[in-house]
Amino acid sequence: MRGPLAALPSTLAAALVAGVLVALTALPAGAASQAVPAAAPPVGAANPAVPLAAAGSAAVRGETARAAVRAHEKARARVDRLRAQDAGATEVRAAERRRKAIRAGLWDALWSVASATGDPVAVDPSGRAGRCPAARARSRAPEGRDRDRDWTAPTRRFRLSAGYAARGSHWAHRHTGQDFAVPAGTPVYAVGPGTVRATTCGDGFGNQVVVRHRDGYFTQYAHLSRIDVRKGGRVAAGQRLGLAGATGNVTGPHLHFEVRITPYMGSAVAPLPWLRRKSVDVGG
Repeated sequence: MRGPLAALPSTLAAALVAGVLVALTALPAGAASQAVPAAAPPVGAANPAVPLAAAGSAAVRGETARAAVRAHEKARARVDRLRAQDAGATEVRAAERRRKAIRAGLWDALWSVASATGDPVAVDPSGRAGRCPAARARSRAPEGRDRDRDWTAPTRRFRLSAGYAARGSHWAHRHTGQDFAVPAGTPVYAVGPGTVRATTCGDGFGNQVVVRHRDGYFTQYAHLSRIDVRKGGRVAAGQRLGLAGATGNVTGPHLHFEVRITPYMGSAVAPLPWLRRKSVDVGG
């Protein structure tokens, strides 16, 4: 579902996406997995308005990617506001086209980055090359839940630890998700209905599952000790995706939970407010 960069509806949105391509300078594949991803070297020459020296700054890399995400979230909020106000269908459709175009441009940019740097979500989404540890029997949807409407927390009996945008020595930039401190082996659940986009292993996120939801957002569940679903499978809210663990770049067992507007690193949004919009309160 990648879209052409030319679909961007405004010069501002186009500049944001072009900036992502320039500012995401090379990082070692698999290293600092919770950082903004790296860009392929040839892309830099396409936008001489952004000095390459400035693009080498970690602050520029992170801020440019976040600016593109903020543009999308602002467009999404406008769509929600128009719908709540019962605005005309034409106005709502125009706002929704703008939101989708911004996301499509960012998607293209991050896909090219992920492919160039070997992000397993882009190059091995089924996890076959990495031989990811998976249960022999796939998990089932919990009984008594509405597969299409219910939303829930990603795990149980947790303590919130590192939060979104937190600074720390373990991340190249700011933390891109919310950590849930739980013992190894604790079940990890899909927060809502969706389709498994990727089940990968081997990079800084360790064993991970990425789920696409019907509203277009993606949720990521990382550092698992075991994966209980397969790419392409449908999941319901509360369905077990795997077990928490300490795989990848970690100092101890926990669940790293992330919400993204594309499947790729660099498109994360604050996860707790996103869950609250789904009527899920996990504290914090």
